[in-house]
Amino acid sequence: MIADHLLILQVIVPLLAAPLCVVLRHRMLVRLFAVLVGWVVFAIAIMLLTRVLNAGTVDYNLGNWAVPWGIECRLDSLNAFVLLIVSGIAAVVLPFAPHTVKDEVSGDKQYLFFAAFLLCLTGLLGITITWDIFNMFVFLEISSLSACALISMGRSRRALTAAYQYLVMGTIGSTFILIGIGLMYMMTGTLNISDLNDRLQRLIIVNQVPMFVNQTRTVIAAFAFLTVGISIKLALFPLHAWLPNAYTFAPSMVTAFLASTATKVSFYVLLRVIFTVFGVTFAFQSMQLNTWLMPLALVGIYIASTVAIYQNNVKRLLAYSSVAQIGYMVLGLSFVSVTGLTSSIVHLFNHALMKGGLFLAMGCIMLRLGSVQLQDMKGLGRRMPLTMAAFVVGGLNLIGVPMTAGFISKWYLILAALEQGLWLVAVLSLFSSLLAVVYVWRVVEVAYFQEPERPAGGELRRLNEAPVSMLLPTWMILGASLVFGVYTEFPVGVARRAAEMLMGVGS
Repeated sequence: MIADHLLILQVIVPLLAAPLCVVLRHRMLVRLFAVLVGWVVFAIAIMLLTRVLNAGTVDYNLGNWAVPWGIECRLDSLNAFVLLIVSGIAAVVLPFAPHTVKDEVSGDKQYLFFAAFLLCLTGLLGITITWDIFNMFVFLEISSLSACALISMGRSRRALTAAYQYLVMGTIGSTFILIGIGLMYMMTGTLNISDLNDRLQRLIIVNQVPMFVNQTRTVIAAFAFLTVGISIKLALFPLHAWLPNAYTFAPSMVTAFLASTATKVSFYVLLRVIFTVFGVTFAFQSMQLNTWLMPLALVGIYIASTVAIYQNNVKRLLAYSSVAQIGYMVLGLSFVSVTGLTSSIVHLFNHALMKGGLFLAMGCIMLRLGSVQLQDMKGLGRRMPLTMAAFVVGGLNLIGVPMTAGFISKWYLILAALEQGLWLVAVLSLFSSLLAVVYVWRVVEVAYFQEPERPAGGELRRLNEAPVSMLLPTWMILGASLVFGVYTEFPVGVARRAAEMLMGVGS
């Protein structure tokens, strides 16, 4: 039955669809085909999440080869949630494409654009469902290389520089990850995630001294390589240098997709490696990982938010905001508690919604205005009211105003800090929102309270509101952020279940 193969179809469908875009070539056919694929993948993700929530973990052995010899795909409450986010964002962003891709990507490259987009989606979905750490690396490379191609298609020549920087930094991160995987395989002889966890805790004799495998210097080095490599992919401060230019100069649709998914999947990989492969005891008691993750997260939040305040390109402003928001997710992880992990996983979901919607709003502005420079957006609140209203909703989410999804994330983050008596961290987390108020207000002030500059001796150019095909996806995502800011049972419930599983106190 097809239902038995839904897990692998999640990856096979977009993987086979990518080369078909090259065969179809016709712009309209390729667009419609890509949208259809996106919604099929989203439907599969909904069915899989429903199955996981109702019946527990879903396993799939490729070729019916038994674990650990065969390759296993596994879905639990954590990666089923991430799968829903990635596929849902893709499904909503793809209908946004016709106008913005036509405007920002050369006509003879559009079929290649959609092929690369579906390959990137394949990689992100593959990372999420695989239970083999080397396959996780392979899918990570598929998503990274296709993302590099997508970034390079931006209208500015600086898009090529941004893509090259992304490639260089991504290669460094990938090299670290691959070295870590190699060292792990050398010590355990396996690549299956569950089997790795089991073998790392076995007793061996080294120089006539009994010790556990995870106490060896090789495994400790592997842990360091993997953590740093994944942190580069995650853009954790100060390893974030690739992100601002990539988000600024990529096509608008690409920026919205990558900002909502790529760093979220990387954070999922970090969670999976730390909690499922190495375990809480090794990572946080033996290696004291939280002692440097917490200060890095806090410093990243404040520095990135401060830099965002001084940006005049709004896409670049939002890019630095993303670095700060990654800090919130890592800060929740560093508490090493169910509430802390719940805040991280909820924020992973909420930030995907708010930042995806904000970058889609920037795509609407780029289409009509031809610029996202702050000085060019004077009076835009009256000229493009629906688009700017969407930006305001996204900005309120970033600040964490009550009744928005962003508030829920920060509420659980502060609760986690107070649970452990970390009052200073709770206060710092709370006051960091004031920086978000400043950079969001800069855009609001220009758009709503400043008059547009009229050209000398000429009439002010009339701007039409963005097309419905672009406004609808924008408001769908940002509308969801308002809905989940009030009805929190679904995201918080799934996130808490995933957090309990990672901490080993639930199923």
